[in-house]
Amino acid sequence: MSDFSEELISSMTGDDLGETHVLSGTGMCFPWLQKHIQSVVTGGKKEKDFAQTTSACLSFIQEALLKHQWQKAAEYMHSYFQILEDSDSNKRQDAPEIIWKLGSEILYYHPKSSMETFNTFADRMKNIGVMNYLKISLQHTLYLLHHGMLEDANRNLSQAETWRYGEKSSSQEVLINLIQAYKGLLQYYTWSKKRMELSKLDKDDYAYNTASQNMLNQSWKTSVNLYALIQIPGIWDPFVKSYVDMLEFYGDQDGAREVLMNYAYDEKFPSNPNAHIYLYNFLKREKAPREKLISVLKILYQIVPSHKLMLEFHRLLRKSEKEEHHKLGLEVLFGVLDFAGCTKNITAWKYLANYLRQTLMGNHLDWVQVEWNPRKNWWPTFHFSYFWAKNDWKEDKALACEKALVAGILLGKGCRYFRYISKQDHQVLRKKIKQMKKLVKKCSIVNPGL
Repeated sequence: MSDFSEELISSMTGDDLGETHVLSGTGMCFPWLQKHIQSVVTGGKKEKDFAQTTSACLSFIQEALLKHQWQKAAEYMHSYFQILEDSDSNKRQDAPEIIWKLGSEILYYHPKSSMETFNTFADRMKNIGVMNYLKISLQHTLYLLHHGMLEDANRNLSQAETWRYGEKSSSQEVLINLIQAYKGLLQYYTWSKKRMELSKLDKDDYAYNTASQNMLNQSWKTSVNLYALIQIPGIWDPFVKSYVDMLEFYGDQDGAREVLMNYAYDEKFPSNPNAHIYLYNFLKREKAPREKLISVLKILYQIVPSHKLMLEFHRLLRKSEKEEHHKLGLEVLFGVLDFAGCTKNITAWKYLANYLRQTLMGNHLDWVQVEWNPRKNWWPTFHFSYFWAKNDWKEDKALACEKALVAGILLGKGCRYFRYISKQDHQVLRKKIKQMKKLVKKCSIVNPGL
């Protein structure tokens, strides 16, 4: 173990809590800290000075972390361990979790840290305050997974899974379920690898039957661990996806549908866009009727109107026979383009340009006005300024042409964006620009006489 590791880890043993000198891992001395700790040892204004010391130390650690000064954070951390001796029982109870969060962050990024250091620190912190054992075990597992140490991670979860401490274990039931579910994810990973191996075997081969049986045994253990967690209200995306994938593989479409329906629509679960995305993709794989697909995406639209699936939603609405769906299709396109992240989406602009023309030719000017009126005070600056005309033409001429058509329809021929693009002389796009001018003259909602 490195000198840095020994310095940080040994601080937790309490050997130097009573020393009157505060030295860092590199030998730096902090006079102000020495003064406060001395007063704690000698009994002068004990509680006040102790609180000031630990509070100041915590502030310096946080500042060092924000600035990515890992060595300095480690030096202050060495002194902060005295919080474990605080006379305030509430602070003493909260201390292990704070030390774990700060210490693990430092050890993760410190250039002199190592896997051995982190593992030793985690193992010691698990046993300081029993209520933190499961939480630290889970975070330790994620660290091990990040470093590709799957066997160590699985072993760590197995140890945590059997943890019990009298009556307090019941209050951490969710954490225990979460640990079991993460174990299930590791088992799912193994199952997925077996599935890949199985796909390469001949079904008539003896090895195929053996591998298939091994997979089945693995899936049973995995499903038990995953199922318990996803019954508890929460956001469990990776666990739900893994569980549904296994159900689908074994042909349990009804079971998979039930899980996804509950995850999306059960009011006990928090609102979650992904729940509706998973359900939509499942129904799409099942070749569900268009009405079902629309109903799922309609809820997603209400949650995330800028989601990439909204263009697919628009296409479904456009194909519908219901007029209300056609009207909603226009609303969806305007909604997508309200967001800065979608301003360069040429597909969205192309859809809007075509759909505006189609809507106006279908005598639905009122639909367009309903969408345009609340936007006419900010869309011209947001989308159709002279600056954006020059910028778009320079970066993506096809995009600029689609936007110019929309601008012309909504703002008329006097719009600066439309005027700039319509005056460009481009050999390839000359015909397109000419056609754009004709469409604006025919479809613009602006009265030419005004």
